[in-house]
Parts: sequence; C-alpha cells; structure tokens
Amino acid sequence: MAHITLPDESLPGIVGLFNFRPETAEPLQLLAETLLRGDSPLTSGERELIAAYVSHLNNCHFCHTSHASAAMAHLNCDLSLIDDIKNGFQQIEISPKLRALLHIAAKVQKSGREVQAEDIAAAKAVGAADKEIHDTVLIAAAFCMFNRYVDGLGTWAPKEHEAYREMGQRMAFTGYVRFSVPQD
Repeated sequence: MAHITLPDESLPGIVGLFNFRPETAEPLQLLAETLLRGDSPLTSGERELIAAYVSHLNNCHFCHTSHASAAMAHLNCDLSLIDDIKNGFQQIEISPKLRALLHIAAKVQKSGREVQAEDIAAAKAVGAADKEIHDTVLIAAAFCMFNRYVDGLGTWAPKEHEAYREMGQRMAFTGYVRFSVPQD
C-alpha cells in the first residue's frame, strides 16, 4: 500500500501516481516520451536500457522492470533477459559505445559530479557523439527523479517479469502520454 491514499490502489508504480495528480502527470509523461521515444541518435531500445539500468542501480523494481520490458520489446528479446541488465549485459549484445554510455549513466546515478572528463573521452573514443552523451546524462538524471518519486511514495509493483509484458509493449510502441487521466 502506498504511503498516501491513491484513488485506485490497483494501479502500480508511477501509473497510480499519475492517476492521483493528473496535472503533474502530463509534463512527466511528456518528459518520458521525449527522452525515450523522441528524436535522438540513440535508439529507443538503447534509451530504455539506460533507463532500466539506472532504475536497477536505484533499486526501483517497478521502473527497472517496466523499462526493461520496454527495452526487450524494442530489441525483440524475451523477458527472461530482464535480469541480464542487473548482471552487466552478459547476454544482451551491446556495443562498446553503449557500454561506455551506461558507465556514464551509472556515474550520474551516484552524482552528476562523478562524471569525469576521462569518462566522456572514453565514450567519444568508441564513437559517442555529444548528443548521445547529453541524452544519456539527461535520461539518467530524469530516472533518478522518477525512481525516487515511485519509491518515495511507496507504490506497489508486481514482482514477476511476466506482469510487465503488456506494459512494456505499450510503452515501446504506443508511448508514454497514453497514461493521461481526464480531470474532473
């Protein structure tokens, strides 16, 4: 049960919070839509992996599993690979560039000041462009906020990966603004 009274306790994670405050949901949904599905040199699958990885580092089960499910949908992978994100991408094929960007995202998760010039140079050495680095840092920072929002209010989340299959498909192929709840 959430730390606050939500109008529909059956809605998991951020979905229940969006239902509680539609006026704050709208800009947050637009932010997620822009970061994960908008114009970027990174694919939506890569951006979802960054979001899922940062959420894992923040120990946010709902965000990790929902965004990992969206990544699996984009990458046409089975949900069994969700845990591979936690295990350092041993089965999911990722490029050296994405690995360097994930390293930067992990630094941002700790503190923006953790990112050093050598981290950026290492990413650039394997082909990361400024916009890819920018988008990685912004996704990591935004997901720290989303994770703290979800967990700070004690929302519930299904434990089983399979419970996220449909949500991941919707997030990947329909987007994020669909969660909008009409105001009374």
